[in-house]
Amino acid sequence: MPRLRQSLVFVLGAALFTAPPAADLARVDEAEIQRLMDTVGQSEAEKKVIQRRLANWKSMIESPKNKGLEDGSKLKLVNEFVAETPFYCDPVQWCLEDYWAKPLEFLANDGGDCEDFAIAKYYALRALGVPDDKLRIVYASYRQGSFSGAHMVLAYYPMPDGDPMILDNINHEVLPGSRRADLTPVFSFNTQGLWSAKELKGRDTSNPHKSWGDVWRKVQTDTTIRFLTPEQRKSQECQALRGRVSWCR
Repeated sequence: MPRLRQSLVFVLGAALFTAPPAADLARVDEAEIQRLMDTVGQSEAEKKVIQRRLANWKSMIESPKNKGLEDGSKLKLVNEFVAETPFYCDPVQWCLEDYWAKPLEFLANDGGDCEDFAIAKYYALRALGVPDDKLRIVYASYRQGSFSGAHMVLAYYPMPDGDPMILDNINHEVLPGSRRADLTPVFSFNTQGLWSAKELKGRDTSNPHKSWGDVWRKVQTDTTIRFLTPEQRKSQECQALRGRVSWCR
């Protein structure tokens, strides 16, 4: 889970969300699947996993049958597909303290943390025709027993001011937000803008926060694919980072 940083409660100007159509980040063709296999796969076994996952993803988002489903069925379909990907915290998966992966990057590396799950679900649902104004990635405080920490989930709003349905990598059941007492929203965002938890009905474009905006914009525009070799994962740098980050154990 990413750490809850006070600076993140500042909101962004709409210009920071300028990016290609959301569905584009979900699309993949055979040539791209082969490129990702050759780039990320370190063995024939890994390449087969990448090929299978991306081929199934491609089939899911391109299926006319899936595009014709009711939104509730689309939520369940995407949530279950993405849930098959293993969870790894950023220092373990990326050798970085905080990293937001693009959907194909997340799938090809076969792992990621909460924001990677939420981003992948967001783009898959956009590719299946769910309107952007019904979807928001939610940055929240998660509490379970004595544990508390920052978390990201995807929320689907049937109505702008209604009770959203929550897609989460911790609780795999798609539930209304009113039944998720373990989550306290801080803010939410999509490609249109960012909303504070207290003002869910309107976009707030004051106090732009450039460094955070760059992270979300990079997810939408950067075409590079990050991956680590087994040797890099064993490096002193990566091992030291894991030792320093208390929430990644």
